Amino acid sequence: MNNFTFYAPTYFAFGKETENECGKLVKRFGGTKVLIHYGGGSVVRSGLLERVKTSLKEESISFIELSGVMPNPRDGLVYEGIDLCRKENVDFILAVGGGSTIDSAKAIAAGTVYDGDFWDFYEGKPVTEALPIGTILTIAAAGSEGSPDSVITKEKGMLKRGASGEAYRPKFSILNPALTQTLPAYQTACGITDIIAHLYERYLTNTTEVEVTDRLIEGLIASMIHEGPRVIENPDNYEARANIMWAGMVAHNNICGVGRSQDWTSHNLEHELSAEYDCAHGAGLAVVMPAVFTYTMKQDVMRFAQIASRVWGCQMDFYHPEKTALEGIERLRCFLASIGMPLTFEELGAKEQDIEKLAHTACYGDGSGSGKVYGFTTLEQTDVENIYRLML
Repeated sequence: MNNFTFYAPTYFAFGKETENECGKLVKRFGGTKVLIHYGGGSVVRSGLLERVKTSLKEESISFIELSGVMPNPRDGLVYEGIDLCRKENVDFILAVGGGSTIDSAKAIAAGTVYDGDFWDFYEGKPVTEALPIGTILTIAAAGSEGSPDSVITKEKGMLKRGASGEAYRPKFSILNPALTQTLPAYQTACGITDIIAHLYERYLTNTTEVEVTDRLIEGLIASMIHEGPRVIENPDNYEARANIMWAGMVAHNNICGVGRSQDWTSHNLEHELSAEYDCAHGAGLAVVMPAVFTYTMKQDVMRFAQIASRVWGCQMDFYHPEKTALEGIERLRCFLASIGMPLTFEELGAKEQDIEKLAHTACYGDGSGSGKVYGFTTLEQTDVENIYRLML
């Protein structure tokens, strides 16, 4: 196990009707003028936005609103939010929504107090300062409610890139599983897939002797295998949604990733798909993960065989562990299909003729990239092209 530091100070309020406490929590963490950031649609229709406003008014906290967050959030709205926060002297940002809304809120929080272009943070500059952020989560998926990470799409060139820094960890996050009960089955399944991806990306490590975090990851994936079908069958299953919601946070606040190298190849390759075709991130991951795992399996066959045995119930073949590893990948594919996820390029609306361009962007970005994708194993552009072709 490698040396590490871990500090995750987010205050979590978990359970039914906890959104009614947001005013008190904003005040507790020093907010006096709030930007409420959200997408629209269900947040308004469900009455959640009105409950949030009522809670803030009860604590005499003034607020302004910025709606319009889209899946795969865009930089245009971030720039609008930064200008609005500066003009209105906002000192706290409250994200009401899923990972896209929270990621957009984080970018606005950093950009508001930064003299340069906020996109600098999405080209590698560490995030060291940001306005304080609170979240009210409406979909269990990205884990942004507890993480130091954010992903934004730059509309010029449609580049999807991530930024990270401890200043991005929310001061508080409100997690009411009941708020996710109205989600369509497809969105729920996309969230479960994203959670599983966050766990696999940490599991695929070249660091040895990491049994504790291995077991944490295995247990969380097993929980998603158990809870996924239950919540797809019965969307009102509060207990299943509660387990999924907490797993989403634990999967990505990095408690499962400390002391070990991590992968993130699947996420890097998926970002090109959701940027280019605007597909759901979880749906893209469902297509990408099995292809990446099949292609990179030779890096450490026993690691793939181990998770196949421990999580997917495959019989370990010690003479031919590659057979066990492949069986585990196939069981992952079957599980994703069973909850309604796509498994091929065509189902995402992706095109074979775009593969070279997608691979080039994954490796080189807008010209600042190294020409390689680093992770569990190092990939050249030809490797990335081969992986995309496995998705056909």
